[in-house]
Amino acid sequence: MNRRKKLFTEIPHLRGERLELKRVQPADAPALAELTADTDVYRYLPTFLFEKKYEDAGYVIDHLYDECLKDSIILGIYLKGEFCGLIELYGYRDPIHKISVGYRLLKRCWGRGIASEALKMIIRYLCDETDTEIITASTMPENHASANVLRKNGFSLVVHAADENWGYEVPTPTDKWIR
Repeated sequence: MNRRKKLFTEIPHLRGERLELKRVQPADAPALAELTADTDVYRYLPTFLFEKKYEDAGYVIDHLYDECLKDSIILGIYLKGEFCGLIELYGYRDPIHKISVGYRLLKRCWGRGIASEALKMIIRYLCDETDTEIITASTMPENHASANVLRKNGFSLVVHAADENWGYEVPTPTDKWIR
């Protein structure tokens, strides 16, 4: 009998050596506003991410776990209690137990191994505690930093530069990764 959890039945709270992945808190609104306002952070991301849906970061946080929980789980990434960014599980396909992952960090947190460590924690959670069997991710081909994070965590590139709708005026060339 499989005793692993189905996704979206709970909001995980994960602790690692340096990081904690947990619910985003109302006190994180200023840092979330900083994240969503940074065009460098979002230049390689889809236009329709939940945290970009509303102008007010406090409103986003207030509705993150009611509006969004049916289709995705967004967790805050914290280093020593400081909000560093978001990691998201989305696009779950129950019949094949497949989920997609994505992450975005405050620019001041780049280059510190935070994305790699957060992704490693999520992978461990998905593989050890849930019924997930396949984990995928998508990046723009120009996003070499994110590609390196995925490679470090055992992802393989399976499709290069396939056009996809990321909410821009024209289709977005997208690399597809699987683990």
